[in-house]
Amino acid sequence: MTSIWVGTKVRLRGIEPEDWEAFQRFDENSADMRSADLMYPPRSAAGYRQWAEEQSARQPADDEFMLAIEAIDGVLVGSVSLPNSDRVAGRFDYGVSIGHEYKRRGYASEAIILVLAYMFGERRYHKCEVSILAVNEPSILLHQNLGFVHEGRRRDHVFFAGRHQDVVLMGITAAEFWDRHGERTPQVVTPR
Repeated sequence: MTSIWVGTKVRLRGIEPEDWEAFQRFDENSADMRSADLMYPPRSAAGYRQWAEEQSARQPADDEFMLAIEAIDGVLVGSVSLPNSDRVAGRFDYGVSIGHEYKRRGYASEAIILVLAYMFGERRYHKCEVSILAVNEPSILLHQNLGFVHEGRRRDHVFFAGRHQDVVLMGITAAEFWDRHGERTPQVVTPR
């Protein structure tokens, strides 16, 4: 059996209640929090347990969901979330976060490719858009390497680390994705 949620390096899966400790550890790295989102006050262990429990029970709403990124060896290395989708326009966005100790191993790129293949190939979306903090040069380079195109820049758009920061806008269409990454076609098993 093959799964569209499994690559050569990672498996995307639902968040489990026992994942809370890994997410707490990921959030303890301030540089990672800033590159993925914004800084938030510390949360208690009970708060992380409750969050993971709620995430594990949450059903995807429309095409908005969050998945754990697990290395093939079973270690939780990060997450990918799809917080916004517009079925009428055929657009969606996502955020990906990899724990500091697991970066630069290809986990984020493979997770992104799996999500894009699902959203373009199964859900019929036309375009994916991402907003990346301009100071997060590794993420900008990652998206360029995946085929995303620079579409703009929002100047002084967010405030953190003591000043306003720019946000880089990038996007990829379904056609651009398939041209670069090859269309994944399901294997059809013919009964004998």
